[in-house]
Amino acid sequence: MSRDVSHFPAVCFLLGVPRSGTTLLAHLLQQHPDITAPPEPWLMLALEAFGRVDHRHAAGASLIQVATHEFLGRIDHISVSRAFADAAYSQYLAAAGKRTLIDKTPRYWMVLDYLRSLYPEAPHILLLRNPYAIAASLKSTWGIPFVSERCPPTSVSCLADLVIGTPTAAVALALADLVLGLPALAAQRGRPHTQIVHYERLVERPDEEIRHVIAALGYDPSGITVPAVEQTEYLRLSSFGDRRLLKKKAVDNRSVETWRTELTIEEMQTVTDLVGAELLVELGYEQSLQHAKDAGIVDRGKAVTERYRQVFQTWWDLRRGEADGIPAGASECNSIFRQAEENTPIGSNSSTYGEAQRLSQLKIGENLQLATSMVAQLKQALMASEDDRATQHEAIRNRDATIEALRREVVRLEQSLAKET
Repeated sequence: MSRDVSHFPAVCFLLGVPRSGTTLLAHLLQQHPDITAPPEPWLMLALEAFGRVDHRHAAGASLIQVATHEFLGRIDHISVSRAFADAAYSQYLAAAGKRTLIDKTPRYWMVLDYLRSLYPEAPHILLLRNPYAIAASLKSTWGIPFVSERCPPTSVSCLADLVIGTPTAAVALALADLVLGLPALAAQRGRPHTQIVHYERLVERPDEEIRHVIAALGYDPSGITVPAVEQTEYLRLSSFGDRRLLKKKAVDNRSVETWRTELTIEEMQTVTDLVGAELLVELGYEQSLQHAKDAGIVDRGKAVTERYRQVFQTWWDLRRGEADGIPAGASECNSIFRQAEENTPIGSNSSTYGEAQRLSQLKIGENLQLATSMVAQLKQALMASEDDRATQHEAIRNRDATIEALRREVVRLEQSLAKET
């Protein structure tokens, strides 16, 4: 459907994983008289999830999802969602008296395809930061662990342990930002109308970087003074954004190299395995990778990083897409990851690898038995906890989706092993 973009609000999406400096960049940009940057609207995430509600909803979550899906299936739901977003952005701009809105929501990496479908013409600002520094910030600010206390940091099951063995999803989500979010955003670098900003250059030369971004948005950058960090009351009144900005008086570069002392060698190793040496070099952080190597980390190769991504993608599918966020059966899922990992070598010795692949194939049947065993356990737990027919029906649907997703994961493992033999 063609659009006359002159009739739509001017919206720019600022993309970057959490702890990469998006709050700082958005704050500096909105010092321009024509630009506003509300703290993390999350609007695209809410619209993309329209119809999916909490399973405790009194009307029945599965009924709501089916009904809205059927209704929207008869109309152009993309244009409807766009109309809603346009109305929301326009009203916010009118209230602020500004011309361009910067939607800074770090986890938009989760809905990039949806974002492109709604706003294909919108400019993007992609903020990149050293992954080691992001990890150090996650550790110091949110207390995110990069080494499990229950297993060595060099095994695939270690990350499955961090994902599944925690009482909340906060740790898994923060790690997924690096494992899944960073490569997803990195792939956007070639998109038209996308500006790339590096955090390190931003804090080293804030005036120069901000003026460049503002000019690319079509505004006159003259007359704006960047180094001072002022007027943060809007952030104080919000639940989102980096709270440490409230204590800053000016932009400084002290956070650029602190990761070298804040991360242990084991944590550097985990970050390297999660992100991958290839992506570190591709994003321009080869010197940081070399520092980590000098400190004692080892480049375990692309296969290890891909294995981590497979673990997190499976968790992500179960949480978001395949099972509507039902975490039931997490321990059984972890057992499957551990079972497969026991026979998937991290080293590069070919003979050991071949033997391990053969053993893994022998374990496929056991993995399927684990999945089958989970059926009975999930059914018993769910049936005992449901009080009414509607909720019971929804739980069974989610249970079956979870089980089917796990079975598909076992099949994928089997197929990948077969290709290597």
